[in-house]
Amino acid sequence: MTVNMGKIDRGLRLVVAAALIYFAFATGSGILFWLALAVAAVFFVTALIGNCPAYSILGIKTCRASR
Repeated sequence: MTVNMGKIDRGLRLVVAAALIYFAFATGSGILFWLALAVAAVFFVTALIGNCPAYSILGIKTCRASR
């Protein structure tokens, strides 16, 4: 799997994931709880592996080109 996300993109995804987890637990339960946790999980995993499937489909690459 190739990396298609830069360091800033990955860092922002981790920050957004943390904010969504906080939001999920602040709301308590319900559909917003599970939706926020699901989106946070996707952001967290994609930030860790450095590859976003949506970026691959759309042809977006936020990391520097390999030399």
